[in-house]
Amino acid sequence: MLKEDSFYLGKIVSKFSFKGEVLIKLDTDEPEAYTKMESVFVDYNDNLVPFFIEKSSLHKSDLLRVKFEDVDTEEDADDIMRCDLYLPLSELPELEDDKFYFHEVIGYTAEDIHFGKVGIIKRINDNRAQPLFEIDHDGKEILIPVNDDFISKVDKKNKTIYLDTPPGLIEIYLE
Repeated sequence: MLKEDSFYLGKIVSKFSFKGEVLIKLDTDEPEAYTKMESVFVDYNDNLVPFFIEKSSLHKSDLLRVKFEDVDTEEDADDIMRCDLYLPLSELPELEDDKFYFHEVIGYTAEDIHFGKVGIIKRINDNRAQPLFEIDHDGKEILIPVNDDFISKVDKKNKTIYLDTPPGLIEIYLE
């Protein structure tokens, strides 16, 4: 399994018991959707390694308490502490037509109702509190917040996102 064929699920954040159980901080709005997993891929020494799950349950609503097969001691749990977890892209739940996963819209055309065609979405920068569309406009980078108020329509069939940005936002990048 390669990272580009998977999505980030969360991170192992702490040990839970002396029997090797760990707590996972999930990167999702619906943690209950991941309580029945049979396995995950753990980013261990820069390789995605499959780990099979014996049992799991929600802990304090947003943490997943997990007992992995062959992780039976505190030392075993220490070995995977702070590792990132991934799942195959095929396991992402389907979204409604007007919703999207960030990786889905790479390559989409961004069109603003005031400005017209803005360009092609090259990436979504989610390293900040407010994720940003990074759009290529004839070689110039335009950054637009990924904000529900700015997204008027997502046309998955034609791979286009229609935006309604504040006047002047796009032009700032073209001066």
